[in-house]
Amino acid sequence: MPLPIPTSPFFWLLLASVVVQLFYAAYFFWPFAGRAPEAPADAPGPDTEPVSIIVCARNELPNLRCLLPLLLKQDYPAGFEVILIDDRSEDDTYLYAQQLAQYYHEKVRLVSVARTPRGFAPKKYALTLGVKTARYPRMLFTDADCIPATDQWLRLMQRGFAQAGRKPAADLVVGFSAYAEAPGFLNQLIRFETLLTAAQYLSFAWRGWPYMGVGRNLAYTRACFTATKGYASHIRQLSGDDDLLVQDAVRQGQQVAVVADPAAHTLSEPAATWAVWWHQKRRHLSAGRAYRLADRLRVGTFLAANMLFYLAVVVLVFSPNNWIPLAVVCTLRTLFVSAVYARLSRRLQQSVIVGLLPVLDLVYFFQYLALGISLFLNRTLRWK
Repeated sequence: MPLPIPTSPFFWLLLASVVVQLFYAAYFFWPFAGRAPEAPADAPGPDTEPVSIIVCARNELPNLRCLLPLLLKQDYPAGFEVILIDDRSEDDTYLYAQQLAQYYHEKVRLVSVARTPRGFAPKKYALTLGVKTARYPRMLFTDADCIPATDQWLRLMQRGFAQAGRKPAADLVVGFSAYAEAPGFLNQLIRFETLLTAAQYLSFAWRGWPYMGVGRNLAYTRACFTATKGYASHIRQLSGDDDLLVQDAVRQGQQVAVVADPAAHTLSEPAATWAVWWHQKRRHLSAGRAYRLADRLRVGTFLAANMLFYLAVVVLVFSPNNWIPLAVVCTLRTLFVSAVYARLSRRLQQSVIVGLLPVLDLVYFFQYLALGISLFLNRTLRWK
């Protein structure tokens, strides 16, 4: 018995959305996941430039007690300094940083922010002071609630500036920041969302279309910061110290490199509640409206194709004449997409429960729809 020919326009919408998804998977995600590993940390490489590691913290003393010793143990022969920015902390961050600075002499340096000028984004203002204090032209940024995955983090991220002998040398290096594994569906969703977001910005940059990075693992030169005039174009916008800086850097012709080696990752503790996670995502996504049009189209097409796929599925479920072709298309799409995401998880060493991938994929895209509606209705954001 031949398969019935679908008559609903929603089926053709479904098919078109799947074709778009397959293109992104085949052109961006699958090849990126299969790219050759970066050079191992013990291989000969350009480790001759000193680096300034910059950390901005507000009321993060317990996290700093964990992070700072790991930063100071980084295996990097050319030398480095740690710039700790105390952004109006009300705990003992200042005293702790002072003690470290005295013990490690000039290797740990403290920048204290007493107040933020009216209308300025607090973190961007604090980071600007940190950049001005840094001694070295190459700077590596992370957050106080992160830790480097290994003692080779600094070495590997720094090598991104001269990746594979590229000429001209890179001005900005984007890395990956993972979330720690924990029980519960929220943790699975957070890590899947992080994996898929990284798949987009890392693979797009690898293909020559960089559009964002994450401040938990981002490096750039002082010349790059000067070329973008720092955060001047978005200094009053709460978010964007990472992705909007990348946007400005690309506009100025700065070269971007990708470092995705697991030894060069940073690791953060994920949000423990849905409310905290929702607040984080609203702040992160709020910068998207300032992206270049080409980047918004590229990222938006991927997101829209997936959301339209699920919306078409919901409509076609109520059309019995389309059930068989719907089942065939959904099964093939789910198998292929799950295989791609599983390969990405292995490349970035982010464990996922393969059986949960279809559910996580569904929730992920409806989450984006809900966040978009939320930001449209209420743009009020706050910094901690």
